[in-house]
Amino acid sequence: MKRILLTLAALGTALTMQAKVVLPGIFGDNMVLQQQSEAQFWGKAAPGKKVTIRPSWSAKPVTATAGRDGRWQAAVPTPEAGGPYTVELSDGEPLTLRDVLIGEVWLCSGQSNMEMPMRGFLNQPVEGSADAIIRVKAATPIRLCTVKRATARTPQEECTAQWQQNTPEAVAATSATAYYFARYLQEVLEVPVGIIVTCWGGTPVETWMDRETMSGFKEFDLSFLDGEARIEKPEMKPCGLYNAMIAPLVPYTVKGFLWYQGESNRLRPAQYRALMPAFVKMLRERWAQGELPFYYVQIAPYRYENSNEAAGSVLLREAQLHNLGDIPSSGMAVTMDIGNENCIHPARKEEVGTRLAWLALTKTYGMKGIDADTPVYEKMEVADGKAYLTFRTGREGLAPLGDTLTGFEIAGADRVFHPATARIEKGKGRLIVTSDAVAEPVAVRYAFRNYAEATLFNSSGIPASSFRTDDWEVK
Repeated sequence: MKRILLTLAALGTALTMQAKVVLPGIFGDNMVLQQQSEAQFWGKAAPGKKVTIRPSWSAKPVTATAGRDGRWQAAVPTPEAGGPYTVELSDGEPLTLRDVLIGEVWLCSGQSNMEMPMRGFLNQPVEGSADAIIRVKAATPIRLCTVKRATARTPQEECTAQWQQNTPEAVAATSATAYYFARYLQEVLEVPVGIIVTCWGGTPVETWMDRETMSGFKEFDLSFLDGEARIEKPEMKPCGLYNAMIAPLVPYTVKGFLWYQGESNRLRPAQYRALMPAFVKMLRERWAQGELPFYYVQIAPYRYENSNEAAGSVLLREAQLHNLGDIPSSGMAVTMDIGNENCIHPARKEEVGTRLAWLALTKTYGMKGIDADTPVYEKMEVADGKAYLTFRTGREGLAPLGDTLTGFEIAGADRVFHPATARIEKGKGRLIVTSDAVAEPVAVRYAFRNYAEATLFNSSGIPASSFRTDDWEVK
């Protein structure tokens, strides 16, 4: 009899647990919801059960009914930025989310340079982070959510994640690039900011893409997704990180996406250029919030395995430059001036986060007064043995005027490049490039090496990307 009673008690407990609303890991105390939006909530409950959502900022509850599979989803209208609030969800048994803020939410993803925490990697510090960490206060309305590493063969509904307050311990473990972005945004907009960070170092972009999208790239074999055998280095295989680290976040309402990745695709630049627009299109379709902004970081100069030759990462930077025209509603933070010749993880992450914030503030939030976009080469004219280059840039043009700029090369019809110098043409803003070794210029290249140092900027201090005017084969 005792065994029967225990069994019945256990069964009753199981039924009770099944009946209670269950939320995915992306929801929790301390979270941030996108302001003035239809914030998406979803989860599981007993089939057919009505789920009632009561946010403390509204007297009007929102309801949804769980389907036969127990899944439900609802859109909860959010007010202007503020908080903290509570959100109660109930199907008869209440579940309460506490300390919920309303503000701006950004999803941040990529490989190790996005993943690099404020405390740095082993023997690789983040410049200025110790001071930044020790000064943070929990009262500052910045909230942090980092998704734990995982892979899967099929899209998952759950991930391991936790929203945290702005404490020194939490900040130290959070992506430096994402945190500096959030801090800058919060200070300027004076609203709560939440960042969802989902990264894995050393991973190529195709691992972050879903099977439907990747099926359009026939050079990738996706048959392993249907098998059961152990996968070697699953984080390097297509779709694995999308399935485990992106799919569980869909469709959590966000303002936009930040992306810092590319190093692991550097030897396949042409393919990368094709993958990236497909990747962004996938994100926008999955979130179904329209053409959400996508701001990404161009990989920094670094002396890769093939030394300083014009191949490898410089061609990846070129692909990323072209992606500006391939991807609508995008912007690229250039890091030509903050690379490290001997370390693939540059220490100056505050500048990276700041430049991403400038892109968001000017392009998404409509602020004026600076030119946050990198100057982009448009055309070349030749006269009197000189190459005159025109750029798409802001009203104040290129900089610095009056300086002799290095890092340029020029070639004639023989396609042999020689060192050249450049200066900004006063009054017209064009770039004049010359070399005594080339009488009739045909092509110009700038910083076209794996590692190079920036000399060309716009008047807001944003560096120009490495570029070339030719399309010749690079060896």
